[in-house]
Amino acid sequence: MLNRINPRRVKTLMSNAGDRVLRPRTLITAGKTPFTEVLNNGLVRLRYYPRANTSATKHKTPLVIVPPLAINMLIYDWFPERSFVKYFQVRGFDVYLIDWGRPSREHARYTLATYVTKLLPEFLQAVRDHSGQSSLSLHGWSMGGGFALCYQAFRKDPDIRNIVTVGTAVDGHANGQIGRQYAALNRALKAVGVNFRRIPASTAYAPAWINAIGFKLSDPVSSVQGYMDLVRNLDDREFVIQHANQSAFMDNLEAYPGGVIRDWMYSIWLENEAARGFFTLGHKTVYLKDVTANLLALAGTSDKLANEHCCEPIMDLVGSRDKTFLRCPGGHTGILSGSRAPDLAWPATAEWLSQRSN
Repeated sequence: MLNRINPRRVKTLMSNAGDRVLRPRTLITAGKTPFTEVLNNGLVRLRYYPRANTSATKHKTPLVIVPPLAINMLIYDWFPERSFVKYFQVRGFDVYLIDWGRPSREHARYTLATYVTKLLPEFLQAVRDHSGQSSLSLHGWSMGGGFALCYQAFRKDPDIRNIVTVGTAVDGHANGQIGRQYAALNRALKAVGVNFRRIPASTAYAPAWINAIGFKLSDPVSSVQGYMDLVRNLDDREFVIQHANQSAFMDNLEAYPGGVIRDWMYSIWLENEAARGFFTLGHKTVYLKDVTANLLALAGTSDKLANEHCCEPIMDLVGSRDKTFLRCPGGHTGILSGSRAPDLAWPATAEWLSQRSN
């Protein structure tokens, strides 16, 4: 039996295991695409990824990535060969990314209105100043899509030419069993006279470690399966590198300002007012019918956090004349930067934007 042991394979297994457990940073390839920092207000930063010098058509309208909160930015530049920002650079887009930074308890009071009516306008103006272009395309994954929609509904900004939403929930109660649970919880809260909108922002604050656990618990089978696959493929260096990069994203999420959690939970998941065509931003109500940008809405066919049934109603709610709904393979993360995203979601988005960005 001992004669059958391959010393070279054992050495590879030990080396890969040692790097993955003891030296994971040596395996990280994410976040390596160069960028320029255009603006930094102490919390939020604006990154600029200039379009690549290729034979692709140069597009006049910059692409502005509006991420959701609680994530780190590695997901947009996950692997050298599978980088969202690099993909669009190479296809002739000037890419800007709004990095929401690392909110702490001092930012717990920040609300949905803070991001939509104050921070987003400030950073979109910085994009315009830097690029020299007034017309912009916004790309929002998950809550980021909600930010983009609410921004145009609030400002009625005619120079938001295109909006792309990816896995953005609109009708929270249509999200399968999760949606039904939220609907039941909302009825229970109302029955005992609790208005979730009125809870103090500091009470709803979620530190980074809670978000990391919550994200994994949203699909616990896949989380466990990932580590089982790692053990089975420990002799595959590329697989180990991929697992380390995925963990670098999943294990390093950021905190949620309490005011945003409270407002987003109320608008999408509890009261579900977005499904009726409006959002509440502080003391102001904004209406999705005032969204007039060309709209591309993507939904993941296996997304458990925001399934296609809770994403598709956006098509009937916005005022856009040019609007497209596209189902793509993948879960909530996979639809944005998963292994299959470069096969459908990215090319479809790039083609759609190319036709509307000059």
